[in-house]
Amino acid sequence: MPKDKTQMHESLMCAAKKEFLEQGFENASMRRIASEVGLTVGALYRHFANKEEMFAALVEPTINGLMTMYDQYCEQGYEVMKGGDVNRLWNESESETRWLMSYIYDNFDEFRLIVCCSQGTRYESFVHDMAMLEERTTLDYFKRMKKYGMSVKVPSKQEFHMLVTANVSAVFEAVIHGFGRKQAMHYARTLDEFFSAGWKKILGI
Repeated sequence: MPKDKTQMHESLMCAAKKEFLEQGFENASMRRIASEVGLTVGALYRHFANKEEMFAALVEPTINGLMTMYDQYCEQGYEVMKGGDVNRLWNESESETRWLMSYIYDNFDEFRLIVCCSQGTRYESFVHDMAMLEERTTLDYFKRMKKYGMSVKVPSKQEFHMLVTANVSAVFEAVIHGFGRKQAMHYARTLDEFFSAGWKKILGI
């Protein structure tokens, strides 16, 4: 890509991020974004087919990075599980909130877009989708644990769903409330302590 097109793309991304953060997706104006970088609206649509495609270009790399890290984290858990030590497995899992919070704050603007500004896009259910992923992964953990001689007391399907949703949603409250990184990492440790005690009691660990 020629240098001028690269620079224009970067300028567009900066202008789009600013517009989406300030206005949210639904109220964001392609005309204002185009004007910010000195393009006509028609010229802007030669770069992006529509407003949601532009939004996706801002957030999709961050989501893909999160999914890659999440898969790696799960694989590490599966390896620890082979040792049959439920307490070690639990101790390893307790750091999940902290690495997630750290990743969020490495990509804070993108998560602000996803969590606070995505109404009207396919990303508006992101927190719910993350909770559903965590629910499926955790249930798979429980099944695998039995294979290695470990067991837990699993609550009813409905209660488990609501508890996992509460746990995951709580993490993203730091973004919603605009915590700084230091405050958010302290909050992550508080979440670990709070939910860890509850989960251990419920699961019989």
